[in-house]
Parts: sequence; structure tokens; C-alpha cells
Amino acid sequence: QLQPERSAWTTMAISMSRTLLKGLGVRQVRAYSSAMATAPVATFLPGDGIGPEIAKSVRLVFETAGVPLQWEEHHFSPEYIDPETNSMVTRSALDSLLKNGVGLKGPMATPIGKGHRSLNLTLRKELGLYANIRPCMSIPGYKTKYDDVNLVTIRENTEGEYSGLEHEVVPGVVESLKVITEKASTRVAEYAFQYARENGRKKVTAVHKANIMKKADGLFLECCRQVAAENPEIIFEEKIIDNCCMQLVKDPSQFDVLVMPNLYGDIVSDLCAGLVGGLGLTPSLNVGDGGIALAEAVHGTAPDIAGKDLANPTALLLSSVMLLRHMEMATLADRIESALLGTIAEGKYLTGDLGGKSTCTDFTKAVCDKI
Repeated sequence: QLQPERSAWTTMAISMSRTLLKGLGVRQVRAYSSAMATAPVATFLPGDGIGPEIAKSVRLVFETAGVPLQWEEHHFSPEYIDPETNSMVTRSALDSLLKNGVGLKGPMATPIGKGHRSLNLTLRKELGLYANIRPCMSIPGYKTKYDDVNLVTIRENTEGEYSGLEHEVVPGVVESLKVITEKASTRVAEYAFQYARENGRKKVTAVHKANIMKKADGLFLECCRQVAAENPEIIFEEKIIDNCCMQLVKDPSQFDVLVMPNLYGDIVSDLCAGLVGGLGLTPSLNVGDGGIALAEAVHGTAPDIAGKDLANPTALLLSSVMLLRHMEMATLADRIESALLGTIAEGKYLTGDLGGKSTCTDFTKAVCDKI
């Protein structure tokens, strides 16, 4: 089942009245509860660059909020490629995620042009994380060009151009295969409509390029149409990917839930993040069958500020809020989210990317003080 959306971006600036917005609803399958006798265990992958710093921030905020969660920590290094996975992802980390069923991942860099598998691709494939959910909502008190963004991108996570199937046909000619299947397309479309239905959202937009890739994107679009026919109470529309990008920039308020194949989802979700302030303010959750979930910060490792206590932990904190709601710890999630957004709205302790001069430590302390 999907948990109904709770209040998100819940606190305005101190002088303003409280505003309730629709928040982060995610698939609920595994039985977790803050009242469990034994604290559940989650896998923690701190990441590279600023990863350890923002991971420390999450730990401190969780401790302050009294989140009954134990962390099982695993580290990766671009210097070590596990022969079992042909990736920086170690077999022990995958086994930990499969055992615990939930995890949190900081930013990690994948070397460009190397011969091993992408770290993120490995995680999604090995764990069966078929859908990526990214809510993009205007944050009260933080001014951008848009004040009314409230949409969710749902990205098919396992195939498309990211199937990892490439080869050199002859010297100087490389072929990369785009794989679209009925099973994966139907599954992510069903998730998108179920998400919309359970979270009070009125419209699902299928994003495609079926006018050019008539068989591949045509199959994805046909699967979406079939699922839409089974959910007549939800408005369904189709948008060609290039037109969708233009319409998002012109008027993002016309969109509600967007569902799309892998590559388009990668691009459009980052575009949407730019509408509300950037990847540093955008949460992300990957879900798979059986309730497995991996929340992540989708921004980069920022090596230029790593170790300088200048990082903004907001994205990883909001992603951890999504994870808590997935684990049915909604009260704790609300408490952390309210404190975090209240800190941003107040404007006294903002990191450099938000226009302030505070350190990561100062920002985290302000959030903890509000908790």
C-alpha cells in the first residue's frame, strides 16, 4: 500500500502562518514501527566527498529526534572494484541491503569511461529497485523563480538506455542498446497510478519519444495507456519529452505525477530539482518489490568543499525523511521535516549554496535545536 501524503514543507518563516502542503508518500510493505521492541537495522552508505559530513549530520539529527534505528555502515572506494559485482558496490554491502530491506546512500562518484559497471546501476539492478520517486516542491521561505511547484517524478529504474549493453561494432563505431520491456513498463506505470490514487493526486503524465522511437517508447506508452484505462478516475496525458521539458520551465504547476523511462527520468528529475532550488534540496527514494527501499542524495560529491564543513545536508535529510515514512515512522519523519524546513525558512543558518554563510555543523545544530 501507499501511505497517504503527510504535510511536507510544513513550516513557513517565523512571521508567517503555518502552511500545509502535500508531502512525501511512498510504498509501504515491510512492517516497521517506532514502537518496535528491537530497533530495526538500516544499511548506511555514507559515500564520497562530502558524503561522510552530511551522513554525520543525519546521524546527529536522528539521535536528537530519538529515531530507534540502528545503522550498518558500508564504505566503497573507486580504488577497489569487487570482482563479484564488477563495480565499486561490494557483495557484502548488497547482502546487507537485501537483509535489512532499507538503506540510505550518500553521494558517490562513478569514474567516467571506465570498464566497470556504474555504482548506481549495480544497486538498482541487483536490488530490483524498479522505481525512483522524487518529489519536487517549492520550499516555504526559500525564494526561487517559481512559487507553486508541487509535482513528483517517477522514473523506471532498471532498463532503457541504462541497460548497460554496449559494444564496439567495428573500430570507431559503438552500439548502445535501449531495452524496453512490457513487464517493466507496466510495473512502473501501475506504481505511478497507485501513487497518484493513494496520495490524492489527480493527473499522471507519461513522458516519451514514441514519435521517433516507435517500437521502444511506443511499447512504454502503450503500457501506460493500458494502465490508465484501468484507472479512469485519474486524468491521463501524454507528453513528448522535449515538449515536456519546455512546458515544465514555462509552467510547472500544470504537472502532477510524471512517469517515464530511465534516461528521460534522469534528465527531467534534475530539471525539476532546478525549479525548486537544486539537487541540494531534493529528496529521492528507490523502491522495489517486497518493500525494499534505498533513499539517496542525488547531488554530487562536491570534492571542492569536501572536509571544509561547508556542505548542505538538506537533500540527504529529506531523503531520510522519505525512508522513515516508508518504515511507518511518520511522526518522527514529520518532526525532522518540520525542524529542517523551519531552519531554512528562518534563514539564520543557511549554507553557502542557499545564500548563507553557515557551516554544515551550524545548520545541523539549528535543526537539532528546533527538534
